[in-house]
Amino acid sequence: MESDERYLTDEDERKKYEFRDEDRAIFRTERGLSEKTVREISAIKGEPPFMLDFRLKALKEFFSHHQPHFGPSLDFIDFQDYTYYTKVSSSIADKWEDVPAQVKSTFDRLGIPEAEQKFLSGVTTQYESEAVYSNMLHEVSEKGVLFLDTDTGLREHPEIFRKYFGKLVPPSDNKYAALNSAVWSGGSFIYVPKGVKLEKPLQSYFRINNKRSGQFERTLIILDDDSELNYVEGCTAPMYSKESLHAAIVEIFVGKRAKMRYTTIQNWSSSILNLVTQRAIVDEEGLMEWVDGNIGSKLCMKYPCCILKGDNSRGSTISVAVASKGQFQDTGAKMIHIGKNTSSTIISKSISKQGGRANFRGQIKIADGATNSKAHEECDTLILDSISSSDTIPQNEVLNSSSYLEHEASVSKINEDQLYYLMSRGLSKTDATQMIVMGFLEPFSKELPMEYAVELNQLIKFDMEGSIG
Repeated sequence: MESDERYLTDEDERKKYEFRDEDRAIFRTERGLSEKTVREISAIKGEPPFMLDFRLKALKEFFSHHQPHFGPSLDFIDFQDYTYYTKVSSSIADKWEDVPAQVKSTFDRLGIPEAEQKFLSGVTTQYESEAVYSNMLHEVSEKGVLFLDTDTGLREHPEIFRKYFGKLVPPSDNKYAALNSAVWSGGSFIYVPKGVKLEKPLQSYFRINNKRSGQFERTLIILDDDSELNYVEGCTAPMYSKESLHAAIVEIFVGKRAKMRYTTIQNWSSSILNLVTQRAIVDEEGLMEWVDGNIGSKLCMKYPCCILKGDNSRGSTISVAVASKGQFQDTGAKMIHIGKNTSSTIISKSISKQGGRANFRGQIKIADGATNSKAHEECDTLILDSISSSDTIPQNEVLNSSSYLEHEASVSKINEDQLYYLMSRGLSKTDATQMIVMGFLEPFSKELPMEYAVELNQLIKFDMEGSIG
Protein backbone atom coordinates (compact mmCIF):
# COMPACT_ATOMS: atom_id res chain seq x y z
CA MET A 1 0.00 0.00 0.00
CA GLU A 2 1.34 3.42 -0.90
CA SER A 3 2.29 5.71 1.94
CA ASP A 4 -0.22 8.40 0.97
CA GLU A 5 -3.03 5.83 1.25
CA ARG A 6 -2.28 4.96 4.85
CA TYR A 7 -5.39 5.01 6.94
CA LEU A 8 -4.58 7.13 9.96
CA THR A 9 -6.53 6.18 13.04
CA ASP A 10 -6.19 5.32 16.71
CA GLU A 11 -7.28 2.08 18.38
CA ASP A 12 -10.27 3.62 20.02
CA GLU A 13 -13.81 4.81 19.47
CA ARG A 14 -13.12 6.90 16.38
CA LYS A 15 -12.63 3.60 14.51
CA LYS A 16 -16.40 3.53 14.44
CA TYR A 17 -16.29 6.39 11.95
CA GLU A 18 -12.84 6.46 10.37
CA PHE A 19 -12.62 2.94 8.93
CA ARG A 20 -12.09 2.67 5.18
CA ASP A 21 -13.53 0.17 2.70
CA GLU A 22 -11.99 -1.18 -0.48
CA ASP A 23 -12.71 0.88 -3.57
CA ARG A 24 -15.30 -1.06 -5.58
CA ALA A 25 -16.75 1.61 -7.83
CA ILE A 26 -18.70 0.42 -10.85
CA PHE A 27 -18.20 3.76 -12.61
CA ARG A 28 -16.25 6.94 -12.07
CA THR A 29 -15.31 9.93 -14.14
CA GLU A 30 -11.68 10.63 -14.90
CA ARG A 31 -9.89 12.82 -12.42
CA GLY A 32 -10.26 16.52 -13.19
CA LEU A 33 -13.02 18.99 -14.02
CA SER A 34 -14.03 19.80 -17.59
CA GLU A 35 -17.04 19.99 -19.88
CA LYS A 36 -16.46 16.30 -20.63
CA THR A 37 -16.80 15.49 -16.91
CA VAL A 38 -20.08 17.37 -16.65
CA ARG A 39 -21.51 15.76 -19.77
CA GLU A 40 -20.56 12.29 -18.51
CA ILE A 41 -22.28 12.87 -15.17
CA SER A 42 -25.45 14.08 -16.83
CA ALA A 43 -25.42 11.27 -19.39
CA ILE A 44 -25.00 8.40 -16.92
CA LYS A 45 -27.89 9.82 -14.91
CA GLY A 46 -30.10 10.08 -18.02
CA GLU A 47 -31.02 13.67 -17.21
CA PRO A 48 -33.35 15.89 -19.27
CA PRO A 49 -31.72 18.49 -21.53
CA PHE A 50 -32.55 21.42 -19.23
CA MET A 51 -30.39 19.94 -16.46
CA LEU A 52 -27.39 19.44 -18.74
CA ASP A 53 -27.78 23.03 -19.86
CA PHE A 54 -27.95 24.14 -16.21
CA ARG A 55 -24.78 22.21 -15.42
CA LEU A 56 -22.80 23.58 -18.36
CA LYS A 57 -23.74 27.17 -17.56
CA ALA A 58 -22.75 26.56 -13.93
CA LEU A 59 -19.38 25.20 -15.06
CA LYS A 60 -18.65 28.44 -16.95
CA GLU A 61 -19.73 30.35 -13.84
CA PHE A 62 -17.32 28.30 -11.72
CA PHE A 63 -14.30 29.05 -13.88
CA SER A 64 -15.16 32.77 -13.88
CA HIS A 65 -15.38 33.06 -10.06
CA HIS A 66 -12.51 33.83 -7.74
CA GLN A 67 -12.07 32.09 -4.41
CA PRO A 68 -13.95 33.68 -1.46
CA HIS A 69 -12.25 36.86 -0.28
CA PHE A 70 -12.97 36.13 3.40
CA GLY A 71 -12.01 33.39 5.81
CA PRO A 72 -9.20 30.88 5.40
CA SER A 73 -7.34 30.86 2.09
CA LEU A 74 -8.49 28.18 -0.35
CA ASP A 75 -5.88 28.93 -2.99
CA PHE A 76 -4.14 25.60 -2.34
CA ILE A 77 -7.05 23.60 -3.81
CA ASP A 78 -6.22 21.96 -7.15
CA PHE A 79 -9.61 21.34 -8.73
CA GLN A 80 -8.07 19.13 -11.41
CA ASP A 81 -6.87 16.65 -8.78
CA TYR A 82 -10.30 15.38 -7.67
CA THR A 83 -12.65 12.70 -8.91
CA TYR A 84 -16.07 14.36 -9.22
CA TYR A 85 -18.38 11.38 -9.61
CA THR A 86 -18.18 7.83 -8.24
CA LYS A 87 -20.96 5.25 -8.48
CA VAL A 88 -20.92 2.09 -6.33
CA SER A 89 -24.38 0.64 -6.98
CA SER A 90 -26.51 0.23 -10.09
CA SER A 91 -29.77 1.02 -8.28
CA ILE A 92 -31.26 2.46 -5.08
CA ALA A 93 -32.48 -0.26 -2.73
CA ASP A 94 -35.65 0.08 -0.68
CA LYS A 95 -34.81 -3.03 1.35
CA TRP A 96 -31.69 -3.05 3.49
CA GLU A 97 -30.76 -6.59 2.43
CA ASP A 98 -30.59 -5.44 -1.21
CA VAL A 99 -27.84 -2.86 -0.58
CA PRO A 100 -24.41 -4.02 -1.88
CA ALA A 101 -22.73 -6.03 0.86
CA GLN A 102 -19.68 -3.79 1.27
CA VAL A 103 -21.79 -0.61 1.48
CA LYS A 104 -24.29 -2.27 3.82
CA SER A 105 -21.44 -3.30 6.10
CA THR A 106 -20.25 0.31 6.22
CA PHE A 107 -23.61 1.69 7.31
CA ASP A 108 -24.22 -1.23 9.68
CA ARG A 109 -21.02 -0.26 11.48
CA LEU A 110 -22.25 3.34 11.64
CA GLY A 111 -25.58 2.26 13.16
CA ILE A 112 -27.87 3.46 10.36
CA PRO A 113 -30.30 0.47 10.25
CA GLU A 114 -30.59 0.49 14.04
CA ALA A 115 -31.33 4.21 14.08
CA GLU A 116 -33.96 3.76 11.38
CA GLN A 117 -35.74 1.03 13.28
CA LYS A 118 -35.78 2.95 16.53
CA PHE A 119 -36.92 6.46 15.89
CA LEU A 120 -36.93 7.60 12.26
CA SER A 121 -39.79 8.16 9.84
CA GLY A 122 -37.47 7.51 6.91
CA VAL A 123 -33.83 7.37 5.93
CA THR A 124 -31.72 7.89 2.82
CA THR A 125 -28.05 6.91 2.72
CA GLN A 126 -25.54 8.18 0.21
CA TYR A 127 -22.17 6.53 -0.46
CA GLU A 128 -19.78 8.62 -2.57
CA SER A 129 -21.85 10.34 -5.30
CA GLU A 130 -25.11 8.38 -5.29
CA ALA A 131 -27.84 7.32 -2.90
CA VAL A 132 -27.70 3.56 -2.28
CA TYR A 133 -30.70 3.10 0.01
CA SER A 134 -33.96 4.92 0.62
CA ASN A 135 -36.92 3.91 2.74
CA MET A 136 -39.84 5.59 4.47
CA LEU A 137 -42.55 4.42 6.84
CA HIS A 138 -45.76 3.53 5.02
CA GLU A 139 -47.86 5.81 7.23
CA VAL A 140 -45.63 8.74 6.24
CA SER A 141 -45.89 8.10 2.50
CA GLU A 142 -49.67 7.76 2.88
CA LYS A 143 -49.75 11.41 3.98
CA GLY A 144 -48.36 12.43 0.61
CA VAL A 145 -44.85 13.16 1.85
CA LEU A 146 -42.12 12.83 -0.77
CA PHE A 147 -38.74 11.71 0.56
CA LEU A 148 -36.43 10.74 -2.27
CA ASP A 149 -32.87 11.17 -3.30
CA THR A 150 -32.56 14.32 -5.41
CA ASP A 151 -31.86 12.47 -8.67
CA THR A 152 -35.10 10.50 -8.31
CA GLY A 153 -36.90 13.72 -7.39
CA LEU A 154 -35.77 15.23 -10.70
CA ARG A 155 -37.00 12.20 -12.68
CA GLU A 156 -40.33 11.67 -10.93
CA HIS A 157 -41.39 15.22 -9.98
CA PRO A 158 -39.89 17.57 -12.57
CA GLU A 159 -42.63 20.20 -12.10
CA ILE A 160 -41.82 20.67 -8.39
CA PHE A 161 -38.11 20.36 -9.08
CA ARG A 162 -37.95 23.06 -11.74
CA LYS A 163 -40.02 25.45 -9.65
CA TYR A 164 -37.59 25.43 -6.72
CA PHE A 165 -34.21 24.01 -7.75
CA GLY A 166 -31.46 26.64 -7.84
CA LYS A 167 -33.82 29.48 -6.92
CA LEU A 168 -32.36 30.16 -3.45
CA VAL A 169 -28.74 29.30 -4.23
CA PRO A 170 -28.07 29.96 -7.92
CA PRO A 171 -24.71 29.07 -9.52
CA SER A 172 -23.79 32.76 -9.50
CA ASP A 173 -23.95 32.89 -5.68
CA ASN A 174 -20.34 31.81 -5.05
CA LYS A 175 -17.59 29.66 -6.55
CA TYR A 176 -18.61 26.52 -4.65
CA ALA A 177 -22.29 26.97 -5.44
CA ALA A 178 -21.25 27.04 -9.09
CA LEU A 179 -19.09 23.93 -8.62
CA ASN A 180 -21.91 22.04 -6.93
CA SER A 181 -24.38 23.12 -9.62
CA ALA A 182 -22.08 21.77 -12.33
CA VAL A 183 -21.35 18.35 -10.81
CA TRP A 184 -24.09 17.78 -8.19
CA SER A 185 -25.19 14.24 -7.45
CA GLY A 186 -27.43 12.80 -4.77
CA GLY A 187 -28.82 14.59 -1.76
CA SER A 188 -32.37 14.64 -0.40
CA PHE A 189 -35.57 15.79 -2.08
CA ILE A 190 -38.42 16.33 0.38
CA TYR A 191 -41.90 17.73 -0.07
CA VAL A 192 -44.31 17.93 2.88
CA PRO A 193 -47.93 18.69 1.83
CA LYS A 194 -50.09 21.38 3.37
CA GLY A 195 -51.05 20.68 6.97
CA VAL A 196 -48.95 17.50 7.33
CA LYS A 197 -46.90 17.33 10.53
CA LEU A 198 -44.31 14.57 10.93
CA GLU A 199 -43.68 13.52 14.52
CA LYS A 200 -40.50 11.52 13.81
CA PRO A 201 -37.44 12.84 11.98
CA LEU A 202 -36.38 12.03 8.46
CA GLN A 203 -32.67 11.32 8.14
CA SER A 204 -29.98 11.27 5.47
CA TYR A 205 -26.46 9.99 5.93
CA PHE A 206 -23.53 10.90 3.70
CA ARG A 207 -20.33 8.87 3.45
CA ILE A 208 -17.13 9.61 1.51
CA ASN A 209 -14.86 6.56 1.26
CA ASN A 210 -12.10 7.31 -1.26
CA LYS A 211 -9.20 9.76 -1.17
CA ARG A 212 -9.14 12.81 -3.44
CA SER A 213 -12.86 12.38 -4.04
CA GLY A 214 -15.60 14.98 -4.18
CA GLN A 215 -19.10 14.72 -2.81
CA PHE A 216 -21.53 17.32 -4.08
CA GLU A 217 -25.00 16.46 -2.86
CA ARG A 218 -27.88 18.82 -3.47
CA THR A 219 -30.71 18.89 -0.94
CA LEU A 220 -34.07 20.50 -1.72
CA ILE A 221 -36.80 20.68 0.94
CA ILE A 222 -40.24 22.23 0.47
CA LEU A 223 -42.72 22.61 3.33
CA ASP A 224 -46.19 23.66 2.29
CA ASP A 225 -48.31 25.88 4.54
CA ASP A 226 -49.01 24.65 8.11
CA SER A 227 -46.67 21.64 7.80
CA GLU A 228 -43.85 20.51 10.11
CA LEU A 229 -40.64 18.57 9.55
CA ASN A 230 -37.57 17.59 11.56
CA TYR A 231 -34.69 16.52 9.31
CA VAL A 232 -31.38 15.10 10.55
CA GLU A 233 -28.20 14.79 8.52
CA GLY A 234 -25.04 12.90 9.43
CA CYS A 235 -21.65 12.87 7.67
CA THR A 236 -18.46 10.82 8.02
CA ALA A 237 -15.32 9.93 6.07
CA PRO A 238 -12.13 7.94 6.72
CA MET A 239 -8.80 9.61 7.26
CA TYR A 240 -6.31 10.06 4.44
CA SER A 241 -3.10 12.03 4.08
CA LYS A 242 -4.63 13.71 1.01
CA GLU A 243 -7.84 15.67 1.46
CA SER A 244 -11.23 15.14 -0.16
CA LEU A 245 -13.72 17.85 -1.02
CA HIS A 246 -17.31 18.16 0.20
CA ALA A 247 -19.21 21.08 -1.35
CA ALA A 248 -22.95 20.70 -0.80
CA ILE A 249 -25.96 22.97 -1.26
CA VAL A 250 -29.14 22.96 0.84
CA GLU A 251 -32.22 24.95 -0.25
CA ILE A 252 -35.26 25.03 2.03
CA PHE A 253 -38.65 26.68 1.40
CA VAL A 254 -40.77 27.13 4.53
CA GLY A 255 -44.43 27.93 3.88
CA LYS A 256 -46.87 30.02 5.88
CA ARG A 257 -47.05 28.91 9.52
CA ALA A 258 -44.81 25.93 8.68
CA LYS A 259 -42.04 24.75 11.02
CA MET A 260 -38.75 23.28 9.87
CA ARG A 261 -35.77 22.03 11.88
CA TYR A 262 -32.58 20.98 10.06
CA THR A 263 -30.00 19.23 12.23
CA THR A 264 -26.48 18.42 11.08
CA ILE A 265 -23.99 16.31 13.00
CA GLN A 266 -20.79 16.52 10.96
CA ASN A 267 -18.00 14.17 11.98
CA TRP A 268 -15.85 14.44 8.87
CA SER A 269 -12.27 13.28 9.31
CA SER A 270 -9.56 15.91 9.35
CA SER A 271 -8.71 15.26 5.71
CA ILE A 272 -12.02 16.72 4.45
CA LEU A 273 -12.54 20.24 3.10
CA ASN A 274 -16.15 21.06 4.00
CA LEU A 275 -17.47 24.03 1.98
CA VAL A 276 -21.25 24.19 2.19
CA THR A 277 -23.99 26.70 1.29
CA GLN A 278 -27.23 26.32 3.30
CA ARG A 279 -30.14 28.71 2.86
CA ALA A 280 -33.82 28.83 3.79
CA ILE A 281 -36.58 31.30 2.93
CA VAL A 282 -39.44 31.62 5.41
CA ASP A 283 -42.98 32.79 4.65
CA GLU A 284 -45.51 34.47 6.98
CA GLU A 285 -45.43 33.16 10.58
CA GLY A 286 -43.12 30.34 9.52
CA LEU A 287 -40.20 29.06 11.61
CA MET A 288 -36.80 27.82 10.43
CA GLU A 289 -34.34 26.29 12.91
CA TRP A 290 -30.77 25.27 12.08
CA VAL A 291 -29.03 23.00 14.62
CA ASP A 292 -25.48 22.71 13.36
CA GLY A 293 -22.71 20.55 14.84
CA ASN A 294 -19.21 20.69 13.35
CA ILE A 295 -16.81 18.31 15.07
CA GLY A 296 -14.45 17.28 12.27
CA SER A 297 -12.90 18.33 8.92
CA LYS A 298 -9.58 19.91 8.05
CA LEU A 299 -11.29 23.12 7.05
CA CYS A 300 -14.96 24.05 7.34
CA MET A 301 -16.75 27.10 5.94
CA LYS A 302 -20.49 26.96 6.63
CA TYR A 303 -22.99 29.70 7.52
CA PRO A 304 -26.64 28.51 7.59
CA CYS A 305 -28.90 31.35 6.44
CA CYS A 306 -32.53 32.33 7.04
CA ILE A 307 -34.25 34.81 4.73
CA LEU A 308 -37.20 35.99 6.82
CA LYS A 309 -39.40 37.11 3.94
CA GLY A 310 -42.87 36.84 5.48
CA ASP A 311 -44.27 39.04 8.21
CA ASN A 312 -43.93 37.52 11.71
CA SER A 313 -41.53 34.86 10.45
CA ARG A 314 -38.79 33.53 12.73
CA GLY A 315 -35.36 32.02 12.33
CA SER A 316 -32.78 30.53 14.67
CA THR A 317 -29.36 28.92 14.50
CA ILE A 318 -27.76 27.01 17.35
CA SER A 319 -24.30 25.76 16.47
CA VAL A 320 -21.19 24.20 17.92
CA ALA A 321 -17.72 23.96 16.37
CA VAL A 322 -14.72 22.10 17.75
CA ALA A 323 -11.30 22.82 16.23
CA SER A 324 -8.33 20.67 17.14
CA LYS A 325 -4.80 20.31 15.76
CA GLY A 326 -4.64 21.10 12.05
CA GLN A 327 -8.32 22.18 11.91
CA PHE A 328 -9.85 25.51 10.93
CA GLN A 329 -13.56 25.93 11.67
CA ASP A 330 -14.88 29.12 10.07
CA THR A 331 -18.58 28.82 10.85
CA GLY A 332 -21.51 30.99 11.85
CA ALA A 333 -24.92 32.04 10.59
CA LYS A 334 -26.81 34.63 8.54
CA MET A 335 -30.21 36.20 9.22
CA ILE A 336 -31.80 38.47 6.62
CA HIS A 337 -34.94 40.24 7.87
CA ILE A 338 -37.32 41.41 5.14
CA GLY A 339 -40.83 40.99 6.59
CA LYS A 340 -42.34 43.06 9.39
CA ASN A 341 -42.21 41.84 13.01
CA THR A 342 -39.62 39.19 12.20
CA SER A 343 -37.28 37.76 14.82
CA SER A 344 -34.04 35.80 14.81
CA THR A 345 -31.64 34.20 17.27
CA ILE A 346 -28.06 33.05 16.72
CA ILE A 347 -26.30 31.09 19.46
CA SER A 348 -22.80 29.85 18.71
CA LYS A 349 -20.53 27.75 20.91
CA SER A 350 -16.99 26.94 19.83
CA ILE A 351 -13.99 25.18 21.33
CA SER A 352 -10.40 25.44 20.11
CA LYS A 353 -7.57 23.27 21.35
CA GLN A 354 -4.18 21.83 20.37
CA GLY A 355 -3.54 24.73 18.01
CA GLY A 356 -6.93 24.60 16.30
CA ARG A 357 -8.74 27.72 15.13
CA ALA A 358 -12.49 28.28 15.52
CA ASN A 359 -13.92 31.48 14.07
CA PHE A 360 -17.47 32.76 14.30
CA ARG A 361 -18.60 34.68 11.22
CA GLY A 362 -22.10 36.11 11.39
CA GLN A 363 -24.31 38.44 9.40
CA ILE A 364 -27.59 40.02 10.45
CA LYS A 365 -29.38 42.48 8.21
CA ILE A 366 -32.70 44.08 9.13
CA ALA A 367 -34.03 45.76 6.01
CA ASP A 368 -35.72 49.13 5.85
CA GLY A 369 -39.16 47.54 5.47
CA ALA A 370 -38.63 44.99 8.26
CA THR A 371 -40.12 47.27 10.90
CA ASN A 372 -40.51 46.19 14.53
CA SER A 373 -38.10 43.30 14.06
CA LYS A 374 -35.60 41.99 16.55
CA ALA A 375 -32.42 39.94 16.43
CA HIS A 376 -30.25 38.40 19.13
CA GLU A 377 -26.74 37.06 18.56
CA GLU A 378 -24.37 35.51 21.06
CA CYS A 379 -21.15 33.66 20.45
CA ASP A 380 -19.03 32.07 23.16
CA THR A 381 -15.63 30.50 22.72
CA LEU A 382 -13.69 28.23 25.05
CA ILE A 383 -9.92 28.13 24.39
CA LEU A 384 -8.20 25.22 26.09
CA ASP A 385 -4.52 26.15 25.63
CA SER A 386 -2.15 28.95 24.68
CA ILE A 387 -1.54 27.83 21.08
CA SER A 388 -5.18 27.82 19.91
CA SER A 389 -7.15 30.81 18.68
CA SER A 390 -10.59 32.16 17.92
CA ASP A 391 -12.03 35.29 16.30
CA THR A 392 -15.56 36.68 16.30
CA ILE A 393 -16.43 38.49 13.07
CA PRO A 394 -19.99 39.88 13.11
CA GLN A 395 -21.49 42.02 10.36
CA ASN A 396 -24.69 43.60 11.65
CA GLU A 397 -26.92 46.16 9.96
CA VAL A 398 -30.24 47.68 11.04
CA LEU A 399 -31.88 49.92 8.44
CA ASN A 400 -34.96 51.12 10.33
CA SER A 401 -35.44 52.83 13.68
CA SER A 402 -38.20 50.59 15.08
CA SER A 403 -36.11 47.40 15.17
CA TYR A 404 -33.30 46.36 17.48
CA LEU A 405 -30.36 44.01 17.49
CA GLU A 406 -28.38 42.56 20.40
CA HIS A 407 -24.89 41.14 20.05
CA GLU A 408 -22.72 39.65 22.75
CA ALA A 409 -19.53 37.61 22.60
CA SER A 410 -17.17 36.03 25.09
CA VAL A 411 -13.83 34.24 25.00
CA SER A 412 -12.75 32.29 28.05
CA LYS A 413 -10.56 29.55 29.39
CA ILE A 414 -11.50 26.73 31.76
CA ASN A 415 -12.61 28.29 35.03
CA GLU A 416 -9.99 27.33 37.62
CA ASP A 417 -12.46 27.59 40.52
CA GLN A 418 -14.86 25.19 38.81
CA LEU A 419 -11.99 22.85 38.00
CA TYR A 420 -10.72 22.92 41.59
CA TYR A 421 -14.19 22.25 43.00
CA LEU A 422 -14.84 19.25 40.73
CA MET A 423 -11.38 17.79 41.42
CA SER A 424 -11.97 18.23 45.15
CA ARG A 425 -15.04 16.02 44.73
CA GLY A 426 -12.85 13.19 43.42
CA LEU A 427 -12.83 13.77 39.66
CA SER A 428 -9.62 13.63 37.69
CA LYS A 429 -8.52 16.78 35.86
CA THR A 430 -9.52 15.19 32.54
CA ASP A 431 -13.00 14.19 33.76
CA ALA A 432 -13.53 17.58 35.42
CA THR A 433 -12.54 19.41 32.24
CA GLN A 434 -14.84 17.23 30.13
CA MET A 435 -17.72 17.99 32.50
CA ILE A 436 -17.10 21.74 32.19
CA VAL A 437 -16.90 21.47 28.40
CA MET A 438 -20.16 19.52 28.19
CA GLY A 439 -21.85 22.12 30.38
CA PHE A 440 -20.54 24.83 28.06
CA LEU A 441 -22.10 23.00 25.08
CA GLU A 442 -25.38 22.21 26.83
CA PRO A 443 -27.44 24.87 24.96
CA PHE A 444 -26.60 22.99 21.76
CA SER A 445 -26.82 19.37 22.89
CA LYS A 446 -30.22 19.85 24.55
CA GLU A 447 -31.68 20.66 21.12
CA LEU A 448 -30.79 17.22 19.75
CA PRO A 449 -32.92 14.07 19.84
CA MET A 450 -31.73 11.92 22.73
CA GLU A 451 -29.90 9.38 20.58
CA TYR A 452 -27.98 12.12 18.78
CA ALA A 453 -27.18 13.96 21.99
CA VAL A 454 -25.62 10.79 23.40
CA GLU A 455 -23.63 10.28 20.21
CA LEU A 456 -22.46 13.90 20.19
CA ASN A 457 -21.35 13.67 23.81
CA GLN A 458 -19.31 10.56 23.02
CA LEU A 459 -17.71 12.21 20.00
CA ILE A 460 -16.72 15.30 21.94
CA LYS A 461 -15.44 13.32 24.90
CA PHE A 462 -13.28 11.30 22.53
CA ASP A 463 -12.14 14.44 20.78
CA MET A 464 -11.11 15.91 24.14
CA GLU A 465 -8.79 13.00 24.95
CA GLY A 466 -5.16 14.08 24.85
CA SER A 467 -6.15 17.76 24.91
CA ILE A 468 -5.86 18.23 28.64
CA GLY A 469 -2.94 18.48 30.98
